[in-house]
Amino acid sequence: MMSSNLPPDDVVTARMVPPYIHPFYRPPSPWRSLVIVLLVALLIGSVFFNIILLGALGLSGFEPSKVKEEHFSHNASASDKVAILSLEGLILDGEGFAKDQIDQVKQDQNVKAVVLRVDSPGGTVTGSDFILHHLKKMREERNLPVVVSMGSVAASGGYYISMAVGDTPKSIFAEPTTWTGSIGVIIPHYDATDLADKLGVKEDSIASHRLKGMGSPLRPMTEEERAIFQQLVDDSFTRFKEIVREGRPRFQQKPGELDKLATGQVFTALQAKEAGLVDEIGFLEDAVNRAIELAGLNPDDVNVVRYAREPSLVELMLGDTMTSRLPHSEWDWRILLDAAVPRPFYLFSRLPVLMESGH
Repeated sequence: MMSSNLPPDDVVTARMVPPYIHPFYRPPSPWRSLVIVLLVALLIGSVFFNIILLGALGLSGFEPSKVKEEHFSHNASASDKVAILSLEGLILDGEGFAKDQIDQVKQDQNVKAVVLRVDSPGGTVTGSDFILHHLKKMREERNLPVVVSMGSVAASGGYYISMAVGDTPKSIFAEPTTWTGSIGVIIPHYDATDLADKLGVKEDSIASHRLKGMGSPLRPMTEEERAIFQQLVDDSFTRFKEIVREGRPRFQQKPGELDKLATGQVFTALQAKEAGLVDEIGFLEDAVNRAIELAGLNPDDVNVVRYAREPSLVELMLGDTMTSRLPHSEWDWRILLDAAVPRPFYLFSRLPVLMESGH
């Protein structure tokens, strides 16, 4: 019997049937692969270029112009100006755009009057006082009339900085829907001892004195600590009322009226006017007209301007969306550390202060 060297029938059949090819199948083009490689290389190169550019700008101490002037109303070709300073958002250290605007006014001799556009719930005691100090210094050095225009909220620290008007009559305008007042001081503190017990976390700090760690949220506050914090609040509160009396002369003769208002309560525009916290109910243009009047300017020959942030070179190249997401190595850590520091606030809020803000 002869043995066959042929493969099994199923193998022969498989070899004879050609592989199935999809009717829309196209073999890969070498040009397509080359284009993909080039695009990936360009993307990686662009990322490295931007990193190098940002590093170079930081190392060179590049400092862009921070304030640009924009025409707001009246005569754009006039030389005399009324400047609108925007003081908005949470106040923390007082530096930033708010201070930049004040410096711009001090340097521009064509500015003859200032309107403060305040839309802020307040912030830290020190930050609010810092801005007020420089506003008063600007007003005195340049002998400028200052008028306030309140936006949606001008409360606590926002009301505090509004006292930059001094004793100028009819100088604080609140819009019909403004909330203002909230004259008071608060040191936020949260007792998390029950939560810490459930998580098995205990206060175990080593300090030079029992008061060094006062205010810790991981243990109940002692009466001694509470008394110390209360004194800090009372001292800041006393200064707040002194500042209000400087800006609202009517309370100098009637301090009892201010005591009744200084409870931390927020008031509507109408309530604030009846109580003497503001002078008029009106909009930004009303405050501008009052500033023009106080400066003795011709409404037909005055340029009303407002300030805006000047974008940096990096922002122009990468766009605001990209630069807003760039990491800030020192800033990120400072937020976490700052949130744990007990400090007094002129602030109309019920939320923990965990954010940093630039003005």
